Amino acid sequence: MISKKHFISIGLALLIFIFGLFPNAVLQYYSAGLYPFIARILRAVSGLFPFALGDILYACLLFFALIKSYLYFKKRKSLPKTNPFAIPLQLFHILLVLYITFKILWGLNYSRPSISTQLGVGNAKYTVKELVILGNFFIDRLNDLQSKTGPQQNYTLAALREQATLAYQQMALQNPLFNYPAVSLKPALNSWAISEIGIEGYYNPLSGEANINQKLPSWVLPFVVCHEIAHQLGVAREDEANLVGYLTAVHSKDLHFQYSANYNMLRYVLYEIGFKSPKDYELLYKKLNPQLIANFKAESEFWRQYNSQMSSYMTIAFDKFLKLNNQPQGIESYQNIVIWLWNYHKAEVLTK
Repeated sequence: MISKKHFISIGLALLIFIFGLFPNAVLQYYSAGLYPFIARILRAVSGLFPFALGDILYACLLFFALIKSYLYFKKRKSLPKTNPFAIPLQLFHILLVLYITFKILWGLNYSRPSISTQLGVGNAKYTVKELVILGNFFIDRLNDLQSKTGPQQNYTLAALREQATLAYQQMALQNPLFNYPAVSLKPALNSWAISEIGIEGYYNPLSGEANINQKLPSWVLPFVVCHEIAHQLGVAREDEANLVGYLTAVHSKDLHFQYSANYNMLRYVLYEIGFKSPKDYELLYKKLNPQLIANFKAESEFWRQYNSQMSSYMTIAFDKFLKLNNQPQGIESYQNIVIWLWNYHKAEVLTK
């Protein structure tokens, strides 16, 4: 029999689902209203702990679920035969509670209007010729930065946190979207494990923490940190977090942050060019300076050390997760960043 708590959970879940169908309302009342308050409290609390609190909470949740499942099945023989749906209803209720918790703590941000619209970045598509121009633009930038930065900076997490916070503060002067109070940036508890499944960093909705894979090459880390902070600010979609992370890092006064931003964006651009015009890809590759090529090879070697088969499995699983959260392109939505990069820089690159 369905109890009162089941009706309440179903009603709340339904209301949240319906609310998510109205992006502008989500932006006004949740993303720019309730969520910043929730996120600030979560980060303030989790910031008191030196370790990844959210990972501990996830482990406790998993342990609780296993114990509850064990107890349910242990007592199933004693349940009245007239109530065969007792266990399924309990499990269904747990899933509803998890859904409601996730959506309230962070997940409703998937339903907000595109961040690109809020930032005034267009969505006009590019031609292959324009894509190649964009590739040249980023290569020229990186070659120039390479001559200025010298050896790569091996940041501590504290230094990454400090520089990223300064970069967000600078951007917040132009747009309140970048306002980042109550910093909570942590190393992942097990960088080896997340390297095995191909994860650079992740946001934890239970604790509001941004967790970083500290095993990553030094020139990749600054952008990853800015990307994960974007998630903390309610930028849920991966492509949009790339945009916010890029704009923040590339406008940083730290040249290594600028290098990291341009390097990570060039990866996406070259991937797109390699897919659409292999000949142009080969020509662009010849323009890369030796150190930039060495960085690409070193990063490739870094990921090769780990289980590529597991990484492929996780890519498929993450693809399904994205599609369930209003990103029908799935993992391919990561390439939306190239469209926004073109629209953001086209006036600049076309005048060169």
